[in-house]
Amino acid sequence: MTPTSESVLDAQHGTATEIFTGALAACNIASAFDRRIRFEGTRMQRLISDGSGPEEIDLAAFKKIFVIAIGKAAVPMLDTLLDRMKRRQGVRGICCAGQRPAKRNWRFRYFEGGHPLPNEDSFNAARATLALLRKARKDTLIFFLISGGGSAMFDLPLDPQITLEETIAFHQLLVASGAPINEINTLRKHFSAVKGGRLALAAPDAAKVSLLLPDVPLRALDALASGPSSPDHSTVNDARELLVKYDLAAMLPPSIRAFFERTDLPESPGNKGWRPPFFPKPARSGPVPERRVPAVTSMTDEDPAFQNSVFEILLSTHDLVENARALAQKAGFFTVVDNSVDDWDYAAAARYLLERFHALRARHPRLCLISVGEVTVTLNRTPGAGGRNQQFALTCALELQKHPGQHLTVLSAGSDGIDGNTQAAGAIADPTTVERARTFGFDPEQSLAAFDACPLFTAIGDSVVTGPTGHNLRDVRLLIAEE
Repeated sequence: MTPTSESVLDAQHGTATEIFTGALAACNIASAFDRRIRFEGTRMQRLISDGSGPEEIDLAAFKKIFVIAIGKAAVPMLDTLLDRMKRRQGVRGICCAGQRPAKRNWRFRYFEGGHPLPNEDSFNAARATLALLRKARKDTLIFFLISGGGSAMFDLPLDPQITLEETIAFHQLLVASGAPINEINTLRKHFSAVKGGRLALAAPDAAKVSLLLPDVPLRALDALASGPSSPDHSTVNDARELLVKYDLAAMLPPSIRAFFERTDLPESPGNKGWRPPFFPKPARSGPVPERRVPAVTSMTDEDPAFQNSVFEILLSTHDLVENARALAQKAGFFTVVDNSVDDWDYAAAARYLLERFHALRARHPRLCLISVGEVTVTLNRTPGAGGRNQQFALTCALELQKHPGQHLTVLSAGSDGIDGNTQAAGAIADPTTVERARTFGFDPEQSLAAFDACPLFTAIGDSVVTGPTGHNLRDVRLLIAEE
């Protein structure tokens, strides 16, 4: 590589990072609130109504207002709502995020839920939320502030005899399965007492407003945090078929395998044939009492538990990709968006996007190919330090080494600032990555096979590090070419 080529690649790394961080910064939660919702006095107005509910809600009509904030963006979403909503009397709630904020509102209980695996606070937050929601009446308004990460941070088994350790093993198995997020969350919904619409059901008479920051495909919004406040249209049979599809049943903890094999396993709210579950509390001593099975009850989206609900998408991957497109065009790139690899295996996604990239740059030498969404990784061994974005970037690096001297750069990073079990958001690759990694003593093929890409990228200075962003709008992949 000549010094000129090295400087061009350095500049490309900077440009790719600026597009990623700039697109993320433009997805401002406070601005998103102001585009969708306005508070004037005691009234909340929906500025972009989709006809799913009232365009205006008078907060003065309610004696109590509960706010349940769940997920990686729980803290900024809660802070923004409270800042915009001047009313304080009768407002109480729960905030379950990845960490407790330094500044806390005394009206709220804060929990530090685990991610990507639940912890004790995940259970405690779920129990506290159910206890609060059971106090809701017709004169109660509930705000559900839901963002990505909530499936692990906030959980409680439907069967109270299943332990936290067993629940962690269940989540770990799902994360390693290679299944797309909507299928993983189908299993989580049917396992959990607080997912698949069961939070809405805990307060059936209350009015509800769900404000969403989805990290799932928009066609599968009920998969966001496994849909705690929305009706679930998946069935118990769907969940069982997924256990067979991914060969998971034999690897489940015995208690959870028995749970999914129950002939009386209840459907989640939103399905015909739904019925309220009856799982006995663990007995302090003596035998477990005989189960009473309630009569089957029909339930649809028209049930009052969901009929008085409003759903608003504050931000999505659409905002993220449009912001990235605008920044790439401003930098002078011919820009193409291709989101077709969503939920693909990371290696297949890398092959496809690189093939598309090379074909496009033959006609457009100064090119930025943008792709958002998530790829999947199937773990068949204990992983090293890495995540799907670094795995994707290293796969691209092994391909890009076939193009020495060319000005090609790939960035792949998570909008939440965290990739897998690392503190990096992702990584950047170019035609020199493999050679530079070898000079530091790394074997890139071995790092890829061991799911251990983070040490390699960290050593050569090509990790993307943002810290937790308070967002979770899925991943961004940028493929950049210059003459």
